[in-house]
Amino acid sequence: MALTHIYAINSTLWTPSEVKLIDGVPVKYSNVVVHEFFLSDVDDPEIYMAAPIWEWQQSPAGAWIMEHAVEKPYWHKQVDMSTYGYRCCIVARLSEADQIFFRLKYVGTKN
Repeated sequence: MALTHIYAINSTLWTPSEVKLIDGVPVKYSNVVVHEFFLSDVDDPEIYMAAPIWEWQQSPAGAWIMEHAVEKPYWHKQVDMSTYGYRCCIVARLSEADQIFFRLKYVGTKN
């Protein structure tokens, strides 16, 4: 089964990695999936996504991302063919140092 353009990731929000000089030091910035969750097959997934996104945003990991993200984080959804539901991801643009800190502190723990 082929995916149509409706279910493709919103590529207008994604930006490639870039390196900026800050005080003479090169700092790499890139987009990272910072949280993902799954929804079952629902009529309006955007409405059902609101509560998990809000709960994550209020968690320590979500609050940290909202404070340290270079740009406002965004979300996208994809059809999950194995469950006939949706895979929902929150993507944030972070510096390489912030990505390392986030993974060490929050990934693998209950966000």
